Amino acid sequence: MAAVSVRALQPGERIRVLVVDDSVVIRRLVTHALEQDPWIEVVGVAGNGAIALQRIPQMNPDILTLDIEMPEMDGLETLRRIRKSHPQTRVIMFSTLTERGAAVTLEALTLGADDYVTKASNEGSLDRSMARLREELVPKIKQFFRLPQPRRAASAVTPVVPGAVPALRAASARTQPRVVAIGVSTGGPTALAAMLPGLPAAFPLPVLVVQHMPPLFTRLLADRLRAVCPLRVEEAKQGDAVEPGKVLIAPGDYHMKVAPEGTSVRVCLDQSAPLNSCRPAVDALFASVGEVYGGAAIAVILTGMGQDGLRGSEILKARGASILAQDEASSVVWGMPGAVAGAGLAERILPLDQVAAEIQRLGGRR
Repeated sequence: MAAVSVRALQPGERIRVLVVDDSVVIRRLVTHALEQDPWIEVVGVAGNGAIALQRIPQMNPDILTLDIEMPEMDGLETLRRIRKSHPQTRVIMFSTLTERGAAVTLEALTLGADDYVTKASNEGSLDRSMARLREELVPKIKQFFRLPQPRRAASAVTPVVPGAVPALRAASARTQPRVVAIGVSTGGPTALAAMLPGLPAAFPLPVLVVQHMPPLFTRLLADRLRAVCPLRVEEAKQGDAVEPGKVLIAPGDYHMKVAPEGTSVRVCLDQSAPLNSCRPAVDALFASVGEVYGGAAIAVILTGMGQDGLRGSEILKARGASILAQDEASSVVWGMPGAVAGAGLAERILPLDQVAAEIQRLGGRR
């Protein structure tokens, strides 16, 4: 999926949303939840994809919330047509926490959906359903837009230059890397499917990945990546050996950490408190990698919302690890890599299609 740049809202402008769902109850719930935010305006609703396609030119929405299971035209077919006729329109899928829901959502992300939320279930009350929907959906809508900020006094800011090595630390005289740790969120499944196949079957390092996803989704993601990667790809399990040539994906709802065991390193999973509202969290993985491997690590921050991975990158940088960040132009959302780049932690800021080659260069350095 090609990246679509974050759009700056003008003063007084709001994010225009079209809600597409065959359930009247869900349409009303989503509309009420979104309209409580002053930056969002629900400009219309549609009961299926065919109606939605008719209303997009009339209502000119910035973003659609799109159900998957609908009569006449389902979410996947609607998405295919939107990507052809309205490629700049953002799309957030509504998914269910089921095997089929996870599989179809991953298919939607492959077809060009920008993000997804899981439908509320067993919330117990309308108020709780509304609160959960606001907590999950509103930030995912706003991540694609730059909101007007109050005017502040100008301050000196060091510009972020793609590909640059920050002056605060040279890239030479490092310990030979022994592991690659990757953190990614919004846009991640597509980014991983594009980047990981660039690592050859003989790649000499283990690869650990935290992708912000719930249970079921991470297992199916591992299955999809296994089909396109020369490396072995698995959803991590407690006690898995961290071995060269193997990619381990953190399972949904568990932090993935590493710990030494004799002469080997193994995966430790836990359900300690979320970090940055995430579990699994990139910071949890990166911090444990720093404890076990010190500076003998390559940390990679790819597209994603928020700042998860920033603190972990600080820890790894202080130990002498190499930090790579995806550039803004190729990111679906430049939140996570932008935070690391803006803090001066990234050794290189690279387009996605150059990341695998740089990992190989650093991983093969002797």
